[in-house]
Amino acid sequence: MASSAAPAAETWLLENGNIKPLSKEMRHGHGRSRTAHNVSSSSLRKKSDLTLVRKVPCSIVRDVLANLQEVILGTKLFVLFIAIPFAILAHYQNFGRSWVFGLSLVGLTPLAERISFLTEQIAFFTGPTVGGLLNATCGNATELIIAILALTQHKVDVVKYSLLGSILSNLLLVLGTSLFCGGIANLSKEQKYDRKQADVNSLLLLLGLLCHMLPLMFRYAGVGESAAAAAVTAKATLLLSRVSCIVMLIAYLGYLIFQLWTHRQLFDAQAEENEDDDTVEEEEAVLGFWSAFAWLVGMTAVVALLSEYVVGTIEAASDSWGISVSFISVILLPIVGNAAEHAGAVIFAFKNKLDISLGVALGSATQIAMFVVPLSVIVAWIIGERMDLDFSLLETGSLALAIIVTAFTLQDGTSHYIKGLVLLLCYIVIGACFFFYNRPQNQPNGVNLGSSTDGIMRV
Repeated sequence: MASSAAPAAETWLLENGNIKPLSKEMRHGHGRSRTAHNVSSSSLRKKSDLTLVRKVPCSIVRDVLANLQEVILGTKLFVLFIAIPFAILAHYQNFGRSWVFGLSLVGLTPLAERISFLTEQIAFFTGPTVGGLLNATCGNATELIIAILALTQHKVDVVKYSLLGSILSNLLLVLGTSLFCGGIANLSKEQKYDRKQADVNSLLLLLGLLCHMLPLMFRYAGVGESAAAAAVTAKATLLLSRVSCIVMLIAYLGYLIFQLWTHRQLFDAQAEENEDDDTVEEEEAVLGFWSAFAWLVGMTAVVALLSEYVVGTIEAASDSWGISVSFISVILLPIVGNAAEHAGAVIFAFKNKLDISLGVALGSATQIAMFVVPLSVIVAWIIGERMDLDFSLLETGSLALAIIVTAFTLQDGTSHYIKGLVLLLCYIVIGACFFFYNRPQNQPNGVNLGSSTDGIMRV
């Protein structure tokens, strides 16, 4: 036979009666695109041993057990799943609301990583384009669900704080930790990365910053002495924010076209360079399409349930722990919600694969700034909430400084540990700022109509 004469190392495909070698693209899931997020998430996965499962005689039971083992035990964070039933139990047994909040936060950690895994499994069957779109919309599903649920409970401040915190944590904490750890672990090597992705993401982040700055300056430029003048300016600020959000969504659509079609090679390069590395796993589907889809729906429902607990108990946790809502929303929520993805970025930085780490940190920050934030404003518009892009002076200033510092850090295409250290110290300073900052939460729908001193903690 023709196949017997082929080299053992080659992969083959039978097509139209002829045997031909698989291309590199086809070996990777029939053209499936492995982005930095996919590769990073795979670092926290582990291969399941299905030896015992295969011995089960009933095929239906065998399939169910195999699915449970792949989905529940297929991550190194599986032990954290135990927090989910305890969070539900604490809610229905009327335990302390701070316990419900803490357990729900812990339970969200493995769920975020599993959603990434399930979208990648579905991408095996849908092709690279649909798979890329799934990753682009579900990559920050936790933040989006928390934002929507907070809007339905009229907690606009929590939405603004949590989304701002997600951007700050990606730009300063994740990227800073990655550059610092990568620099320490590779002192004898010069760390380099491709500037093309960093330039594209920096441009989009600067556009998002402009859309945040203009409503803020617009409000302060138009505030008069009378309450009527302030109300008119607030309405104009809200309209400007909605227009800006539409522009941001158009820009994000252009970014998707750039990433998935016209310049896809820029975003796949780091995965292709490491295709033979033992850290790149999950090269074949382990779940069927409908199994992965059903698990994705179920996991999303659980994320929505835990997110509702988090939003509903955040004030109680703030009172119980003696920590401001702003600190919990800006610092704790983003760190816990994206812990799995963040850990993957740091792991690859240790291995001197900074392209993957930068793709995760900058890609997530761009997705939140250009997709989740404007979509939240649009959803608030639909349900009648007054959410705008005016995140107040302190929040917008922190965002501006974080984006500018990050852009300067990545401008030369090389890295060393001092760059990561500076980013981490910036994050610590901002975290300390929000720890002591305690803006009153009784402002109507989180919209500031007062003077520039509103929201400053008075001592």
